Amino acid sequence: MKQERMNNGYIFRYAAILVVIVAALLSLAAVVLAPYQQRNKDNEKRKNILRAAGLADLGDNNVQQLFDKHCTRMLLLDAKGNVVDETGKAFETDMKAELYNKGQGLPYHLPLFIVEHNGHSISVVPLQGNGLWGAIWGYIAIADDGKTVTGATFDHASETPGLGGEIATDEFQRQFAGKHIMKDNAFVSVTVQKGGITSLPETDRQYAVDAISGGSITSKGVDDMIRNVLGCYLPYFQQQRKE
Repeated sequence: MKQERMNNGYIFRYAAILVVIVAALLSLAAVVLAPYQQRNKDNEKRKNILRAAGLADLGDNNVQQLFDKHCTRMLLLDAKGNVVDETGKAFETDMKAELYNKGQGLPYHLPLFIVEHNGHSISVVPLQGNGLWGAIWGYIAIADDGKTVTGATFDHASETPGLGGEIATDEFQRQFAGKHIMKDNAFVSVTVQKGGITSLPETDRQYAVDAISGGSITSKGVDDMIRNVLGCYLPYFQQQRKE
């Protein structure tokens, strides 16, 4: 019996030491890898901003250089569309948190990225919303006329592959280029049209894209996300048109 207790004690001590060692190694790995993970996350963000603005051929090796070259201003706006910061805080701003503050009636700020491409100043707006199963997000780029979409990118946390998950495909995203968000100087956004844009009068098709077949709730989420977020930026775009 005494020998058995000694064996059990040895096993428990050995297991405890292993747990401590493994925990220490995992903590060390997390600390060591954190900068690389953050760099990858930041580069993915840079890629999506530039892709929305129409730039292609973006790789991990050149995205930082291209972003520094083409993204000439990173603005932080207040609720009235005034620029309150240009020091780069916009890149670190959590859009989800800012929209939550807005919904709670608290002060909030809006990040905006100005990308110079082919002689034009393109405004890239971060998007945040909800799909069927979880969060959806992306970027939409507005040309310097303040009304024409130059491109858009979308992604999701848990939408159904082959259905709502199609928002992350090039086929869905390509539809947005050339669409208009203003009609007769009034904001109309870009509708994600259930049944397709052919169900609309021809004069209204420039303000809509085809919804995803079988992904109506996610499509509605994209529609709401674009409309709600772009609506927050209207004061800024109105100021720009006056200038």
